[in-house]
Amino acid sequence: MLALTLAPLLLLGSTLAVPAPIPNGGVGVRTNDTAPVYGTMTDFDYESLKLGLYQEWIELDLFNYGVARFSAQEFADAGLNAEDISLIQFMAQQEVGHATLITNMINNGGRQAPKQCTYKYDFQSVREYVAFCQRLTRWGESGVYGFLSHLDSRPVATLLTQSITTEARQQMVFRQFSGAHPFPVHFETGISQSMAWSLLNRYIVSCPAGTPKISWPSFPLLNATNQPSILVDGYKAAITHNRTSLTQAGRNVTFSWEAANKTISADGGYNTTVGGQVNGTQPKFVAWINQLNVTYTPLTLTSNYTGYATQPGGVVFDSTPTNGIINGTSFVGLSVKDLYVTPYNLSLLNDYLVAFNTYQSN
Repeated sequence: MLALTLAPLLLLGSTLAVPAPIPNGGVGVRTNDTAPVYGTMTDFDYESLKLGLYQEWIELDLFNYGVARFSAQEFADAGLNAEDISLIQFMAQQEVGHATLITNMINNGGRQAPKQCTYKYDFQSVREYVAFCQRLTRWGESGVYGFLSHLDSRPVATLLTQSITTEARQQMVFRQFSGAHPFPVHFETGISQSMAWSLLNRYIVSCPAGTPKISWPSFPLLNATNQPSILVDGYKAAITHNRTSLTQAGRNVTFSWEAANKTISADGGYNTTVGGQVNGTQPKFVAWINQLNVTYTPLTLTSNYTGYATQPGGVVFDSTPTNGIINGTSFVGLSVKDLYVTPYNLSLLNDYLVAFNTYQSN
C-alpha cells in the first residue's frame, strides 16, 4: 500500500495551512514552483499564437458577415430561426474574447500581435455558409490541437485549451446547422500549423500595414474533384441526423492540385511553398488524416497536377468496428513518401507534402 506522509494536523484556530499531498511529478502544481507567466517564451510559441490569432480574426469576421449578408427569411429557408441567428452572433462575441486573450498573451511576451484582415468567401447561400463555417472551425480546432502539447509555455497552453474547447462546440453546432451528425468520430484530430495556415490564408485579401506575417510554410490547394457535399441530400438543421455516410472505403477519389509558389492573396504576402524534401518531386501517396490515424493509399497520376486514389477502410481500434478511420470532416494531403507519423509528431509530414485540404467524408 502506498503511504502518503502528511504534515502534522494543526490545532483548531491556527492560521497555518496544511500542505495537500501531491503525487510525485507534475509541473507548476506546488506553492514553491515558479508562478505562471501567460506570454510567449520562444519563436515557436509566438508563431503558433499568431496563427491562432489569425484564425480567431477570420472567425469573428465570418460569423458577423453571414448574419449581415443573409436575411431572416433566407435563414428560415435553411431551417434556422431567430434563435439560431442569435447563437451565431454570440459565437462572434466569443471570438472577440478569444482574440483578446491571444493578443494579450502575445503582448505579454513582448511581441507584436496581428490585426484583423479583410477576407473573401465563396459561398452563395445560407446552407453553403454554415457548411463553410463547419469546415473553417474544424481546421481552426484541429490546428490548435496539433501544437498545444509542443508549446514551450505551459501557461499559454492552458488558456488556449480553454478557448479551443469552445471552438469545438462551435464546429459541432455548425455541423448540426448543416443537417449532419454533430460529431461522428471518437477522436478529434490535430494538424500541423502549416496545414492549418494553408487552409486559412487563401481567404485573406489584405491585412493592415505592418501586420506580422506567418512563418509557417503553406501548401498548394488540393482539390478532390468528386468531393462529397454535406448538403447534397437536403437534410436541414437539426440536433442530429442518423444519416448514411457520404463516402465508403474503396471509393475512387479524383484529385487536382495547384503548382507551388502561386500568389494567393492580394497583398502578395502569402505564397504557397512546399516542404524541404519535395523539391518538385511528384507525389506518390495520398495521406488521409483523421482521428488518431494517418493512412496512405497509392496515388495514380493522370497528369502533372491530377490523379486518383482509393479511399482507405479500417477502424481506429478493432474493438470499435463502427468507428471508421475516415469519418466526419477529415483532412487529406499528397505526399512524396508514406512517412510513419503519429498524432504527436504529425508535423514531420510537412517536409513531404505537395498539397493539402479538407475531405468531407461524413
